[in-house]
Amino acid sequence: MSNRPGSPNPGNPRLSVVIPVYNEEGNLEPLHERLLAALAGIGFSYEILFIDDGSSDRSPEILHELASSDPRVRVVTFERNAGQTAAFDAGFRKARGEFVVTLDADLQNDPADIPKILDAMKDADAVCGWRVKRMDSVVRRFSSKIANGVRNALSQETIRDTGCSLKGFRRAHLERLKLYNGLHRFLPTLLKMEGFTVMEVPVNHLPRHAGDSKYGIGNRVFRSFHDLLAIRWMKSRLLRYRIKSEEGGGPDRQTRS
Repeated sequence: MSNRPGSPNPGNPRLSVVIPVYNEEGNLEPLHERLLAALAGIGFSYEILFIDDGSSDRSPEILHELASSDPRVRVVTFERNAGQTAAFDAGFRKARGEFVVTLDADLQNDPADIPKILDAMKDADAVCGWRVKRMDSVVRRFSSKIANGVRNALSQETIRDTGCSLKGFRRAHLERLKLYNGLHRFLPTLLKMEGFTVMEVPVNHLPRHAGDSKYGIGNRVFRSFHDLLAIRWMKSRLLRYRIKSEEGGGPDRQTRS
């Protein structure tokens, strides 16, 4: 992807950074600072889109302050907690950039890796971060390993770290997807089913800066099992055909809808 110089005008961004937020008051200001540092040299305009998923701490106030002080920051606030898939979906629908990069608000995804994600998109329709060296507890690493193994086995997938939220997409491709609760974990598979190419790149993983993890074995493995069955069914029913030829109708023929 070429980094042509662009206007800093946030009203016409080429990149949208989408970040779900749920009770991350201690991480938001340092995350904003690291994002500004990471994006300073990308050479085109961008926006930072925070999706507040019904936070009950000071996250809404902090996000309001960030949006008031930085015109590149936009905040979408849910009436109540709706889950990470809903937050991603709202972010995708509100994003204005040609490219969309997602990451978590807990500062474990490194904003400094965003240029690497964008550069890899020269060779793929979507790019997934792969946390080679996990900076988590033994329980979290174990639950993530189980979750990735179960997902790949049942969905016939090869993505090594689908749980990593640091990913890059083309917004036009995301518009082809219809998300349901829990399916954010399967975005690479859903895009592959639409015929798009997906690449993985190694990225940093940092210790949690503040706050508590929202995930464990229960909601990484057991809650996603039904979602896996749905993906498996969708793949088994995927339409597969190639048109050999098309004739007739003349130059002014109309296609019936």
